[in-house]
Amino acid sequence: MIDPKRQRVLRRKSAIVASIAVLGNVFGNLLLREGMLEVGPTVSFSPLVYLKVVQHPLAVAGIVLLGLWFLCNLSLLSWADLSYVLPVTAIGYAGAAILGWAALGESVSPLRWLGVGLITCGGVVVARTQPHTYEEPHCEGWQIK
Repeated sequence: MIDPKRQRVLRRKSAIVASIAVLGNVFGNLLLREGMLEVGPTVSFSPLVYLKVVQHPLAVAGIVLLGLWFLCNLSLLSWADLSYVLPVTAIGYAGAAILGWAALGESVSPLRWLGVGLITCGGVVVARTQPHTYEEPHCEGWQIK
């Protein structure tokens, strides 16, 4: 059984890092989308087209925030179960839909809102569970005890 104090610490740490991951993902994608709207289509095998993208400030800001999301995801996956990390961070889909509608003027159909709502409800249910479901073996040096 996992120590209750460790569970509380792990739960708090997971909630903080997951929140940063979700915000990095949502705002990173928003900024990247804004930058890509200004850069234009990039359907090409030429690296020169993509160099134009990394010179646009909004696209660069989006890439940086998505890098933060990636680092948070790496951290979460190093201590929390995959079955916890992916549903909890999927809550960001609601933020993406809301910002797409509010900031970018995208039309979001009722069926799409329903899907986003179902994903969000699932993420909230999973977020109420323990991030890690098994006891780690205690290690000292090279020996596992």
